[in-house]
Amino acid sequence: MKPLEKILQAIRPIDPNWMDSARQRQLELTKPPGSLGRLEEIANRCAAIRESLQPTASRPRIVLFAADHGVCAEGVSAYPQDVTAQMVLNFLRGGAAINAFARSGEIDLQVVDVGITAPLSSSNDLIDSSNNLISRRVRPGTRNFCEEPAMTEAEMAAALETGIELACDSVTAGYDLLGFGEMGIGNTTSASAIAAALSGEPVHVVVGSGAGADDACMDRKRSAIQRALALHADSLADPLDILRCVGGFEIAAMCGFCLGAASRRVPVVTDGFIATAAAALAVRLSPAASGYVFASHRSAEPGHTHFLAMLNQEPLLDLGMRLGEGTGAALAMKLIQAAVAAFTGMATFTGAGVSNK
Repeated sequence: MKPLEKILQAIRPIDPNWMDSARQRQLELTKPPGSLGRLEEIANRCAAIRESLQPTASRPRIVLFAADHGVCAEGVSAYPQDVTAQMVLNFLRGGAAINAFARSGEIDLQVVDVGITAPLSSSNDLIDSSNNLISRRVRPGTRNFCEEPAMTEAEMAAALETGIELACDSVTAGYDLLGFGEMGIGNTTSASAIAAALSGEPVHVVVGSGAGADDACMDRKRSAIQRALALHADSLADPLDILRCVGGFEIAAMCGFCLGAASRRVPVVTDGFIATAAAALAVRLSPAASGYVFASHRSAEPGHTHFLAMLNQEPLLDLGMRLGEGTGAALAMKLIQAAVAAFTGMATFTGAGVSNK
């Protein structure tokens, strides 16, 4: 059995009986019913995911997947493609926003090369020894999906399996709250193409400016996606074919990571637009996986709203962010930890000798 098939078979829907038990416990805690608002919903779902009224979220980890995109040849990004490798080195040196957030939140951070075009080895002497690069490079970037599928089936499988492996390894290592993010110049074009293919919405509805594209760049971006969707029109009915034709290696790896976490019954926090494209594909492959995913924040990218609708979720935060890198996931993890801490650490009315309603 292929790893993806095995993982899909292992994902079970969240048991509603555990949700009911968690709601009942909330009524026993020393607070008015519902007074912690959505934090109660978060804790209830964590309890149901872990099938325990004493769930934990004390060891968080975010995995960042990085790759390049052949569609950059169409002039769809405001930044040159070399920035992908440059930012990965910045992650490894500890100098990016996600590094600051991870340090602040005591979140373990892994960085994974699944398809960066430029080599990274020449600057290894500058890398912070506490941040290790995991090399799972499928090939140096995807192909230009305006001319051919972004990846072969074998390449897509390799990227998916990388994500599955790293999620399962994280759980085995004791991490009980997982998140994922990305880095890849041009990947908002890929995510927008996925949004249009999954939702059926017109291209102009789901395309945003990404990392600061001007009007001319936006025109090229919309044109590239429209041409790609026309070229691959006969292969866009299935989520795996959508991923293969217009996706990215980092998107495939994040999709696998999401499925791997769900198969091991651990909460998994998605980031912004590109990461949620991967989560939406994962949920199309396994609808039961949606119960394990927490949408961290609402991206300023217009296509993100459509992905959130596919997950049937309201994000935990709405801060106007559009950086990526797992930054939204890092912030949301602190909310999830607080929700679980209240659920497991508060006294009950009986235990505290407080009169209930």
